[in-house]
Amino acid sequence: MSKITYMTQEGFDKLKAEMEHLISVERPKISQQIAEAREKGDLSENAEYDAAKEAQGLLELRISKIQEQVRNARVLDATQLDTDKVYLMSKVKIKNLTNNMVMEYTLVAENEANLKEQKMSVESPIAKGLLGKSKGDIAEVKVPSGLVKFEILEIGR
Repeated sequence: MSKITYMTQEGFDKLKAEMEHLISVERPKISQQIAEAREKGDLSENAEYDAAKEAQGLLELRISKIQEQVRNARVLDATQLDTDKVYLMSKVKIKNLTNNMVMEYTLVAENEANLKEQKMSVESPIAKGLLGKSKGDIAEVKVPSGLVKFEILEIGR
C-alpha cells in the first residue's frame, strides 16, 4: 500500500514538471545513447553501452517513484486550514528558549523541504515537536544535542 503525501500546489506542480521533463527529454536522450553504443559493435565489452543501460535503469526508477508520488499526492489549500494550531503548511515563528534565537519556517511535506527557503519537513524532529501546538505553547524537542525548548510566537499561512 502506498503512502499518501500531502503537499502544496507549488510542490505538486514541480513534481509533475520534473516527471514530464524526465519522460520527454531525458528518456529519449538515453535511448539515443544506447542506440549509438549498440552501433559500435560487441556489447559484451562495450562500456558505453553498459553505462547507458545503467543510466536508463536509474532514470526509469526515478520516473516510477515520481509517478507514484503524483498518484498518491493530496494537494492542500493553505487558505482552508486552521491557524489556531500548527499543522502541515503552517508558517510558524518560533523562539529557541536556549539561545533566544527567533526563526520562521513553513512546515511542508518532506519532498518540498528546503531550509534556504525556510521550508521545514514535517518529518523533522523540530516540526514533529511543533505539530498540534498553539500560539504561546512551549514545544520540547529532542534533538541529537539534547532537549531544546521552543516557544511558538506566531502561526500563520
